[in-house]
Amino acid sequence: MTDILAQDNPLDALKALPAEELPRVAEELRGRIIATVAENGGHLASSLGVVELTIALHRVLDSPRDKIIWDVGHQAYAHKLLTGRAARFHTLRQLDGISGFPKRAESPHDCFDVGHSGTSISAALGMAAARDAAGSDEKIVAVIGDGSLTGGMAFEAINHAGHLKRNLIVILNDNEMSISPNVGALSAFMSRTMTSELFRRAKRETKEFLGHLPRFGKELLGLVQRAEHSLKGFLTPGMLFEAFGFEYVGPIDGHRLDDLKETLRNAIQLEGPVLIHILTKKGKGYGPAEKEPARFHGIGPFDPATGVSREVKGGPASYTGVFGRTLVELAENDQRIVAVTAAMPDGTGLQPFAERYPSRFFDVGIAEQHAVTFAAGMAVHGLRPVVAIYSSFMQRAYDSVIHDVCLQNLPVIFALDRGGLVGADGPTHHGSFDLSFLRPIPNLTVMAPRDEHELRRAMITALGHDGPFALRYPRGAGEGVALGAAVEPLAIGCGEKLRDGKDGVICAVGVGVSSALAAAALLESEGIELAVVDGRFIKPLDAELLVSEAVRTGRVITVEENALMGGFGSAVLECLAEREVNVPVLRVGLPDIFVEQGSQRELRRRYELDAKGLAEKMRTFLG
Repeated sequence: MTDILAQDNPLDALKALPAEELPRVAEELRGRIIATVAENGGHLASSLGVVELTIALHRVLDSPRDKIIWDVGHQAYAHKLLTGRAARFHTLRQLDGISGFPKRAESPHDCFDVGHSGTSISAALGMAAARDAAGSDEKIVAVIGDGSLTGGMAFEAINHAGHLKRNLIVILNDNEMSISPNVGALSAFMSRTMTSELFRRAKRETKEFLGHLPRFGKELLGLVQRAEHSLKGFLTPGMLFEAFGFEYVGPIDGHRLDDLKETLRNAIQLEGPVLIHILTKKGKGYGPAEKEPARFHGIGPFDPATGVSREVKGGPASYTGVFGRTLVELAENDQRIVAVTAAMPDGTGLQPFAERYPSRFFDVGIAEQHAVTFAAGMAVHGLRPVVAIYSSFMQRAYDSVIHDVCLQNLPVIFALDRGGLVGADGPTHHGSFDLSFLRPIPNLTVMAPRDEHELRRAMITALGHDGPFALRYPRGAGEGVALGAAVEPLAIGCGEKLRDGKDGVICAVGVGVSSALAAAALLESEGIELAVVDGRFIKPLDAELLVSEAVRTGRVITVEENALMGGFGSAVLECLAEREVNVPVLRVGLPDIFVEQGSQRELRRRYELDAKGLAEKMRTFLG
């Protein structure tokens, strides 16, 4: 068989292949995905699980005229390979390479930018409404995983779709549910049969016939419909979706190409919203990923022969790991501490807490808004909830943070992991905005520790504070400082002067502190003496320290790994203006763009947030 990925138009080649050759295409796709992720890292298990589904979709649909919306999008690697990006697939998730998620600017086959879960059905329904307004007839398919259905937005969209009755297909990719082979085979047979044109025509004619029978016709029709629903309900979870107004089909084996193609061909002929329930296996076709799908969900480079990670062991502990271990320590002596996460116990470092204190650990699923208000309810009753959520995901819970926690001044601690630049996942995952969107909220204390020891101090400070507290820390390894056994709390709103100097003062927070110290050391060799202050708190600022250093040195440079608009530098400017301190100020941070993908080191170099870049900016500023 000719290498389909080497063809000028892989989709045309795919449609022309005999059906018996499609399993070899699946092998080819899996081989390329495994080889690339082994080099670059990425989302492996989920992409391997939908290879057959991707082939079936592109055999049946006419992309890009027909639209495929991949929820979250980390399962779209096979889709990218089949839609003209095979030659650049080796650049997956690399700086200036192709994205690890669907991206409209990258290909017309990517019809919607995604990266966070639960958006696909809403977007697909919006496209269906626009299609109908334009009088066109393209097919629209949303592919959503079972995990994303834990988020309320998906059910809001399902409810609306059932109300609007637009032609729309939702494919529920269920890689958790197990079903016996016999029931699965019977269900697949029912799904193919009940979506066929012959069955649907017979069903319509029977309904019309019984509806027109005198006396007993309506009763007989009701009996037949109840029998159909009972059979579906016995074999499948379809009654839930049919209650929302969907035609339910499934569950069917998501790795049987013939079943998938026939069901899809039948389903696109149905009127109104249709939900196709497919069962898949995460990591399908790669033994290590099948055995450990959670580890291979998002993984760094690894040896494809063994599945063993290539990451170098040793070195400084990660901020995430320090957070998780410290919380376990603190919880031993404080029964009020409970931990909450939104489907990320491993990613947020809470797995050790879950194992040590299972009754005090709550994983609410992909439902950040609920996680925050749930924590608020616990705080009302005297607990100290710690809500650990990635910075970019906390954006989804903004209203709950304001309305349900801060308005009531409740002692909820927000542990914002992945604050700042996160690397290869790109613009949907960078924690670029948290300092800006948290700073205006009354009652909320906001802190960004400079290293892992300061993170431990921030945690004990937050737990002792009788009000809402947000602490943000970066992805990856810490600075390698000694952690020490004793953890002393900090005075809220108190910064720290780390270095003296007469030519200006660098006021930095978070990971910007270490870069600021390194830049000051570089400039010292040129005769430029800069003081360095760790602001520690974004809110409240240590106004006395900042103002006194600004007046003493005559120049201020602020450094943060956050959007410049509304961030720490803006807070310093406001403080100086209120105190009528008129000195030149240089703000260094992330520009007014959605920062692209790339390693943290590459992006810090590109945006001059590393020591060398900071030093160059400061030379120019100081003249």
